[in-house]
Amino acid sequence: MLLLQKPLPSFTGSLVLLVQHKACKLKNHGRFGSDTKFSGDGYFQKHLKSGRRHFSKSRGPFVSCSLVPSTSELSDARVIYCVAPAMGHNQESHPESNFRVPAIVSALEKMELSPMFRGSEILELHSFSPASVEDIVSVHTKAYVSGLEKSMDQASQKGIIYIDGSGPTYATATTFQESLLAAGAGITLVDSVVAASKSSQDPPMGFALIRPPGHHAIPKGPMGFCVFGNVAIAARYAQRVHGLKRVFIIDFDVHHGNGTNDAFYDDPDIFFLSTHQDGSYPGTGKIDEVGHGSGEGATLNLPLPGGSGDIAMRTVFDEVIVPSAQRFKPDIILVSAGYDGHVLDPLASLQFTTGTYYMLASNIKQLAKDLCGGRCVFFLEGGYNLSSLSYSVADSFRAFLGEPSLASEFDDPAILYEEPSTKVKQAIQKVKHLHSL
Repeated sequence: MLLLQKPLPSFTGSLVLLVQHKACKLKNHGRFGSDTKFSGDGYFQKHLKSGRRHFSKSRGPFVSCSLVPSTSELSDARVIYCVAPAMGHNQESHPESNFRVPAIVSALEKMELSPMFRGSEILELHSFSPASVEDIVSVHTKAYVSGLEKSMDQASQKGIIYIDGSGPTYATATTFQESLLAAGAGITLVDSVVAASKSSQDPPMGFALIRPPGHHAIPKGPMGFCVFGNVAIAARYAQRVHGLKRVFIIDFDVHHGNGTNDAFYDDPDIFFLSTHQDGSYPGTGKIDEVGHGSGEGATLNLPLPGGSGDIAMRTVFDEVIVPSAQRFKPDIILVSAGYDGHVLDPLASLQFTTGTYYMLASNIKQLAKDLCGGRCVFFLEGGYNLSSLSYSVADSFRAFLGEPSLASEFDDPAILYEEPSTKVKQAIQKVKHLHSL
């Protein structure tokens, strides 16, 4: 996610309004819909206790009944995904822009990794509904959710408002609705993957191609481009609705997933494992942050030195991620898939490659198959170079399909430099000792 000098203050319900005098209108084109305006009036009060399938169809064009695909559709699929591009949630020249998800979709089409080219092997879910407020408040405070909803009128009048004190996390008139939709997409994929796992030992991998991202959003508010904690919300949903008590969350975004970390810091049933660049935004995620109370040991943070790359991440996977997951024995694996560790990404200084992300996707798929019946869903987090983001996600799809990587067609080994292997080894050994791995 975002690279800044210091952490952001938490959101407490009062909005910091930095006004840009623009008309705020949802502009979607082509497969992403048509020009539309949304209103958030009264949703929080009316639907606090409702299920997400009771979401009013008058709320906007994206809304439809949440439908899990049929057993036959799920049995044929090897990859299942949702697209929630949040076209109205956008600020000019902001790195977390509404170009991100369409760039991924275009790459999937270009590389023939869509249902149009693959038939039933790849399944896109078009019918999914927004998360309910009940889903959101399983992670976030009611005050934050109601405050954000009420701010939509201000955003509609003013154009763009900033919803944390230092300004990088913004809202437009559609942000509340589109953030609910992003969380709902992840929830629907959990429903679908769980349904498929009941009849197959090799269910499809899920991927939520969504924004706004989520892993920085703390229980009390937004942070670092993130509005609602999509992965955290899905984890609570998996527990509450499907009885999947033990959830293993892997976060390989270049920045620490502090929001997810905070949501489950004292929970022994949700294991949060984050690899991230040492010293990067938001300055959290130190090795000695291991959980609290009954959750002590169920949080594992591994900050990697700048310059860490493919060799470092392969070692981390084998020596840290695999033994942690094997010991935890999860019922489902959820992944905060941030692609901003790529060497071409502008917001950090790791040197992952497209091949690194292929390796992670392939190995996480196998880990889920070995430990939890293949139940696994990826959630898009960071990634701000549109080319490296889209090619890396496409290569992740190829990994899910068990097909060879095409990373060599995109990666340029000449731009890589020697990894700080001694520092990487020291960090890995320290975290292994701390967690008795």
